[in-house]
Amino acid sequence: MLPGLLAPVLAVVGLLVVAAISFGLLGGTLPTLPGGGGGPVRTATPSNVVIIDPRANVPGSLVYVKAGNIWIQAGAKATQLTTGGKDAMPTWSADGQWIYFVRYTSESGRFPISGQIKTFDLRTPTLERMHPDGSAIAAILNGHFSRGRFDWSFFIRQPSMSPDGKTAAIITDGPDPTRSDLVLKFVDIATGSIKNPQLADIFGLGHQDPAWSPDGKSLLFVRDARLGAHGAATIERYDLATKRTTTLTGPGYIAPAWSPDGRYVAATKTDTLGTDIVILDARTGAELLRLTSDKGSFDAVWSPIGDAIAFFRTDQGVIDLQVVRLAGTAPAWTIGDTFALTLSAGLDATSHPSWWVPANLIPKPTSPLPTLRPAGSPGATTH
Repeated sequence: MLPGLLAPVLAVVGLLVVAAISFGLLGGTLPTLPGGGGGPVRTATPSNVVIIDPRANVPGSLVYVKAGNIWIQAGAKATQLTTGGKDAMPTWSADGQWIYFVRYTSESGRFPISGQIKTFDLRTPTLERMHPDGSAIAAILNGHFSRGRFDWSFFIRQPSMSPDGKTAAIITDGPDPTRSDLVLKFVDIATGSIKNPQLADIFGLGHQDPAWSPDGKSLLFVRDARLGAHGAATIERYDLATKRTTTLTGPGYIAPAWSPDGRYVAATKTDTLGTDIVILDARTGAELLRLTSDKGSFDAVWSPIGDAIAFFRTDQGVIDLQVVRLAGTAPAWTIGDTFALTLSAGLDATSHPSWWVPANLIPKPTSPLPTLRPAGSPGATTH
């Protein structure tokens, strides 16, 4: 297919895959957001208001998105950092100095379809960063794509920062959307250049949910797949030293989040009824503990202290941030207190929360991080 015809086709396919990424259609079934099973829809607070539960004084700061604007929540206070309604997918740098996020800009695009040049309304993404007070906003990677007289854009989604702050893992079809699926690639923060590790995807369905390990030696990501009409995504691990990919889970798990010590992974478990939060063994992928059973919980993030997990929960169409404390000693935890961090907030479901805690509040580990050898795990496969 000629490049001029291929680009619009890929763009449409890309939009379909992005919809799948956003709503977990290839990974299973995310909770039905509007309606909550046919009952009355709860009313969210106004777009410029986030109400904090009085018990929500957890250590550190969480970032999330409401109505396309980034908020930071510290203690019992939530502060809006950006305006304009065009921001998404914030994530902390490991040192807490930066918040990386995606900002969309409305542009006009021109590409040929069936021999005619058509004009399109684009939402061109840019990978950006800012300090936690909202200052020093700077662009790292712009998703605008040009070829001769034609203009288009490529996707930039779900940035995850390496512990050393030098590299972002993103989901993208850039720098040339006519030649790539939506897959995991690396962005050099200093130069904005994109590197493709050439990780396989299935029938062009792509990847989602990249997550750096605490030691920076590997990444988890989701390889999207289908089994008939149902999603069958799996969590994979990519080893940066060996360049090998290992399958961690069977079908039905998405949105992995590492524990601070690298021994465990919180994930969203999907089935035909909805989603719940579980904890997995980072070596074997075995499910150790199910934290929720409401079929409306998703996108977990582990406290950097290791004693709690925050996640989104939808109730009658309104999404709030919840937290569950882990009681006891790993891996034999029991479920502790579970309570809301926000009340009727109406947070954006497509932007995962991110949590940072200052180093002076994090207990020193009693043993070194484990060396993960997933290739020796029962049932694991490599690529």
